Amino acid sequence: MTTETTSTLTEAEQKSLTEIPHPSLPEGSSIYGGTKVFPDYQAEPGQSYFTLVHGIAHESSVSFVAILQATRAQRKGFESAIYFYGPGSLNCLATRGFPTTGNSAFPGEHNINDSLKTFIAEGGKVYCCRFGLSLHGAREEDLIEGVIPTHPLDVQDALIHYARKGAIVNSTYMF
Repeated sequence: MTTETTSTLTEAEQKSLTEIPHPSLPEGSSIYGGTKVFPDYQAEPGQSYFTLVHGIAHESSVSFVAILQATRAQRKGFESAIYFYGPGSLNCLATRGFPTTGNSAFPGEHNINDSLKTFIAEGGKVYCCRFGLSLHGAREEDLIEGVIPTHPLDVQDALIHYARKGAIVNSTYMF
């Protein structure tokens, strides 16, 4: 902290700032163990992993973490698909950005877009409910390339489809 900054602080503020030294540990210090408790399972032939997402982009980590999990399952050999419905459909928009599409107004604004593009490029399927888009005035033409638009009645049938295949189902819901 500079002398200029400290001169604008009251004596109590300065005392509070210096009571505990910072950083308490140098960068790179381990504060958590690294033991993995469960085996690193890989897909057996024909296994599927299906994710349902009903969470809005950037309103919580739910949507982003679901994409990361589906990608990890895919890399473990599972046939992996993600289905966005309701407000979750907004995760599939290629038109995110400010002041123009593609520009990030804050660090990480395009994490979801970039992760979905990677997931699709690596062979994952992404479905997006048309009704979910319509609820928020989003247009089908604004979807990330490779996202498959679906009918509202497909949400249930997709779940039945993947359940009958014996898929592991990860259903995320925000609200």
